[in-house]
Amino acid sequence: MNNSVRNTARLLTAGLRALLVLTVVCGVIYPLVVTGVAQAAFPGKANGSEVTSHGKVVGSSLIGQRYDKGTDKKGNPIPDLRYFQPRPSAGLGSNRTNGVNTQYDLQVSGASNLGATNTDLVKAVEERKQWVATTYGVPQSQVPADAVTSSASGLDPDISPAYALLQVNRVAKENHLPADQVQRLVEDRIQGRQLGFMGEPRVNVLDLNVALRDLAQAHR
Repeated sequence: MNNSVRNTARLLTAGLRALLVLTVVCGVIYPLVVTGVAQAAFPGKANGSEVTSHGKVVGSSLIGQRYDKGTDKKGNPIPDLRYFQPRPSAGLGSNRTNGVNTQYDLQVSGASNLGATNTDLVKAVEERKQWVATTYGVPQSQVPADAVTSSASGLDPDISPAYALLQVNRVAKENHLPADQVQRLVEDRIQGRQLGFMGEPRVNVLDLNVALRDLAQAHR
């Protein structure tokens, strides 16, 4: 009986020591080393790829956001056409309201998982296509796919060059700017495929709108 107690005590002591050592190594030393290396080698990415404007953080280059001027009577966001608009953010339903995530809610990331023949998805895409065509004065056949569909995460910070260029004339008009200058902002911010072959050319909407606001302020 005494041997059994001693063996149990020895095992408990060994387990407690292992717990303490692993807690210090994995819970303290490892996070500090990883954080230190990240801050030293990649401080921008480690801090969330923050985008600043005039000394203030205005967002992250990795997370999309909306540019609205309020909501309508039904609570739907009203796009502020002075700014370039992002992709639709209608992804997974919100856990709080059980509705559709249309506000780039960071707590609700994911696709709608609706199939291409789903009637709700088809209706939503058609409505978005009509809105984009009417708002920017182009035929529906010229509306890019990313203008009417959300990304897999619902938080995509980029749009296609085609969608950005489609918005140029309306954005320039709303800001009383020459269209060629606004177009140049877009063209200067087109990012190519990663490593030359991965993904598609893209334009970061936040970066573009920060430059647009600076240009608009310079013309006032």
